[in-house]
Amino acid sequence: MLDHKEAIISHLSWASLFLGFHILGLYVHNDVMLAFGTSEKQILIQPIFAQWIQSAYGKTSYGFDVLLSSTNGPAFNAGRSIWLPGWLNVVNENGNSLFLTI
Repeated sequence: MLDHKEAIISHLSWASLFLGFHILGLYVHNDVMLAFGTSEKQILIQPIFAQWIQSAYGKTSYGFDVLLSSTNGPAFNAGRSIWLPGWLNVVNENGNSLFLTI
């Protein structure tokens, strides 16, 4: 694996550039559509990876069943009694702003 580190870094660099330029193009497109008053032509994306990360830390509104949002897992049971009791209730209340709105 270490023999091919240059190729791995090169491919990761190209993948990052590819994704970055396409996301930039998406932002420019949506901004232009908003500026011209045709917001119905915007390209809407769903931030699935960000929602998965938030649900891994206990947010249950997205429907993922991982880590702290899984009620059957040991992390959920330990979180209710051992460390930070009541923390998951605060995370899932709609009246707070612990997470950035997406």
